[in-house]
Amino acid sequence: MKAIILAGGQGTRFWPLSSEDKPKQFLNLISNDSMLQETYQRFRNWLPVEKVFVVTTDKYLPLVLNQLPELQESQVILEPDRRDTAPCVALTAMHFLNQMDDEVLIIAPSDQHIGNSQVFQQALKLAEKVAEQDDSIVTLGIHPTGPETGYGYIKANKKNSFSSFAYQVEEFIEKPDINKAEELISDENVFWNSGIFIWKPSTIANNFKKHQPEMWKLINDNQTKLLEVYSLLPKVSIDYAILEKSENVFTVPVNFEWDDIGSWTSLGRIHSSDHNNNYLNGEVMEALSKNCIVYSDRKTLLIGVEDLIVASTDEGILVCHKSEEQTIKKLLNKEKITKKNFKDK
Repeated sequence: MKAIILAGGQGTRFWPLSSEDKPKQFLNLISNDSMLQETYQRFRNWLPVEKVFVVTTDKYLPLVLNQLPELQESQVILEPDRRDTAPCVALTAMHFLNQMDDEVLIIAPSDQHIGNSQVFQQALKLAEKVAEQDDSIVTLGIHPTGPETGYGYIKANKKNSFSSFAYQVEEFIEKPDINKAEELISDENVFWNSGIFIWKPSTIANNFKKHQPEMWKLINDNQTKLLEVYSLLPKVSIDYAILEKSENVFTVPVNFEWDDIGSWTSLGRIHSSDHNNNYLNGEVMEALSKNCIVYSDRKTLLIGVEDLIVASTDEGILVCHKSEEQTIKKLLNKEKITKKNFKDK
């Protein structure tokens, strides 16, 4: 079994701490190690160095090699352009199939917090047994601890199981509103979608040929000139492109501390807060404020406010209501942050 760490994203929802030059996977958000280093070490605790690979873009290759010095450059798979996770996974599968290597792959994000590495390892070994059989796709399903609206969900059919530890996925559910999330977590057959998938390269190839034939053909037929054609691929997630369409998907439910460090509010879940539920990082003083997240590189006063995200770095300043943090990515995708976007009014 090999571990493939996806590390090519921009992490725009963590702006202005995460920037295009150094996105969140290369930042120390939880500990003294970066998210990428934590993810890498989580796999290296039980896999030899030659079994761990990183997928990123050419722009971030120096950062990857600097933060993971024992990694050989041959263990870094370079994506010609950022086209979301479906093209990325297809490219990864082709990389190994070209080497006649069909060993089971763990496809994992580089920006997740996992509290118990031993339980994580045990779950992956169980998932490997399923993934080795009959073009099976396996995902880890996280037992939900609350009605999170920022996660996708998985509904399993425990009556149609591969074994006592792996259940067939009946449905993938997109990020719900709060009412739907509360309904979902009341069902014992529903889990958070971890975004960690376990499958063989041949399984990936077979599913792309069936569900995304044009995408697979474009990559397969143009392997010597991917730089020219890769940008023509659609930006689509692996969940939408393959997982939601496949009938042979199983989930291994797991129960450990887990968080998708996707946005500012995740810091409030991971780190301890003060008596008013404020997470304050930097020289910050507060009065009459609660439920706020502040990450500041300068002296900051927080007075009489609630439910705000305030972040200040050399890159810029963010002031955002917690309920609107998903708008950060939408706005940055719409308007590239440059000086011309911030004219004096």
